[in-house]
Amino acid sequence: METRYAIILAAGKGTRMKSKLYKVLHPVAGKPMVEHIINRVVETKPSEVITIVGHGAEMVKEQLGDRSQYALQAEQLGTGHAVLQAEPFLKGKKGTTLVISGDTPLLTTETLNNLFEYHQGKKASATILTAHAEDPTGYGRILRDHVGIVKKIVEQKDATIEEARVQEINTGTYCFDNEALFDALTRVGTNNVQGEYYLTDIIEILKNEGKTVAAYQTDSFEESLGVNDRVALANANKSMRARINTMHMMNGVSFIDPANTYIDEGVQIGSDTIIEAGVHIKGKTVIGEDCFIGANSQIVDSVIEDKVKIYSSSIEESVVHSNADIGPFAHLRPKADIGVGAHIGNFVEVKNATVGENTKVGHLTYVGDATLGKEINVGCGVVFVNYDGKKKHRTNVGDHSFIGSAANLVAPLEIANNTSIAAGSTITKDIPEYALAIARAKQENKENYAKRMPFLN
Repeated sequence: METRYAIILAAGKGTRMKSKLYKVLHPVAGKPMVEHIINRVVETKPSEVITIVGHGAEMVKEQLGDRSQYALQAEQLGTGHAVLQAEPFLKGKKGTTLVISGDTPLLTTETLNNLFEYHQGKKASATILTAHAEDPTGYGRILRDHVGIVKKIVEQKDATIEEARVQEINTGTYCFDNEALFDALTRVGTNNVQGEYYLTDIIEILKNEGKTVAAYQTDSFEESLGVNDRVALANANKSMRARINTMHMMNGVSFIDPANTYIDEGVQIGSDTIIEAGVHIKGKTVIGEDCFIGANSQIVDSVIEDKVKIYSSSIEESVVHSNADIGPFAHLRPKADIGVGAHIGNFVEVKNATVGENTKVGHLTYVGDATLGKEINVGCGVVFVNYDGKKKHRTNVGDHSFIGSAANLVAPLEIANNTSIAAGSTITKDIPEYALAIARAKQENKENYAKRMPFLN
């Protein structure tokens, strides 16, 4: 296979986004647009990747790391000028160079590989990735001669009325013979409405030199979507999420309402899992087989093992082991670890805590900075009091213990196996095995006292 190179154009600020965040860093399905691009580019196996940075250069470099080399376009003088910044890395090298915009997140690896192969098969000096657009407004038009050979690309602002009617559009992605690319760039001028160095002018330069210019038309116009404003960003998100959901359904996952289910790219979901509407699954989440994810749940950067049921709950940076059930309206905060067969009920919050096998935390309880053993029953309204105003402290509860309703466990505490805590107790001392801990005021009944209350008279 011929040597491949790639140039990613990521220097533009994106003024139409009207945002403090640089355009290529806006997320689509949970990842910045430029992250989607470099992932697809790397999958085509180029020997070198050069990203052209400008606005937000440091943020782009931080996002892409050592997967790319970088060239700075200090002044924004057009796409031709941007590509020219890669000259110190690539000039004089033999091979094929992919030029791709950092704001086209829907392009697939398959399409890019097809473009490379088509370009090499045609022995072309340049190959344009094109698409058919029902409404081509805003895109450069592909102009062909009477036998279908590409003559040139004309930008929207430079197009005549007749040229503007052309529906074959330039996606902004190209393959070039690398040596021909940098040779032609030296002859690109600024004779256009924008007064910029257009990369598209290379097509006419190469044609005039008698070199082959080809065009590979993708079947999917959707892939060509360039994101220049918030409307296009929303459309890109919608398309990407539909693609992701379709992939999961083909792999055996059931969606009750796919159009209203939001799964980030990279999330893994096992077969026979059922996902209801309004669910958001984000980041590096992994979900096992035979799970149920109920309506309006949110799961972020978490591991959910097989046969787990989650009802309308929020889970972040946590682990839920097999056969456990969560919710409704539970909140697992970072470093929650829920054991096999455990139950976390409604309005329970767990943070930096381990809940053991078959332990039940039914309702209205806060479990923070704690380790709970197996087969414990935690009553309603229990609070693990973990913060003294300066430091967090930990509570450890042994196996087979019973914690009565409305108990306050003031950390640090060691509660041994097989203990019981009376309802309403505030526990401040360690409890030995088999003990019953009671820490509440003794009840007194004052006879006939209520008759003196004004609200009864």
